Amino acid sequence: MPTPPADTTPVLVAHALRKTFGGAAVVDGVSFQVGRGEIVGLLGPNGAGKTTTINMILGVLAPTSGTIRVEGVDVATRRCAALERTNFAAVYAPLPGNLSVAQNLRVFGLMYGVRDLAGRIEALLRELDLVRFRDTKCGVLSSGEQTRVSLAKAMLNDPRLLLLDEPTASLDPATAQDVRARIRAFAARGSGGVLWTSHNMLEVQEVCDRVLFLSRGRILLEGDPRTLPREHGRATLEDLFIAVAREPLALERA
Repeated sequence: MPTPPADTTPVLVAHALRKTFGGAAVVDGVSFQVGRGEIVGLLGPNGAGKTTTINMILGVLAPTSGTIRVEGVDVATRRCAALERTNFAAVYAPLPGNLSVAQNLRVFGLMYGVRDLAGRIEALLRELDLVRFRDTKCGVLSSGEQTRVSLAKAMLNDPRLLLLDEPTASLDPATAQDVRARIRAFAARGSGGVLWTSHNMLEVQEVCDRVLFLSRGRILLEGDPRTLPREHGRATLEDLFIAVAREPLALERA
């Protein structure tokens, strides 16, 4: 029997996204894709439009115009079906502190309809070195421990689109390295993709296949993080990030 062709549908397609507040465009005509097996970095200085873009992908904010599809499912018209394929972790979105680690994972697992939820929770507790915190309330965990719990929550439903905002913030170097390896392994399976935001340019260069630099709500630059700096006369990705923050018009004209 011949092997069925691999699904090449992008896990995320954002087209002509625009979001205005009080007449001012915070996101202004942003279009991009995340392919299967791909880790894409969404970069830019504070206020560039990254969080607004992520909130539109999650359906928290409705775009003023434009479309978002997750595995071909329109977020605007079939939000629940799109979110079944999505998950998210961010340092600014902590889990309820009055629930234990296991309770939090169970609540979110039930929301996502995870099969064999008990087994999935046990596997994630082991993988992320959280077994000893199973019955500990999340509110008393260290910031690094809370980050690992948030990542476990984000992996519960084996999402097709994984949104990670500063996923290794507050982690020690060894744990951060392990988390990066797990995310790369997730992408390498080829069924899902990752949209990753970070201010750690060394990490971005190590992890991401492609980066998008946002500036004033628009995509200013796009490319391979290992070669993009040289293409714009900068020595490192951090130098390029600083240029995007300080000299966006010069880069746009280049």
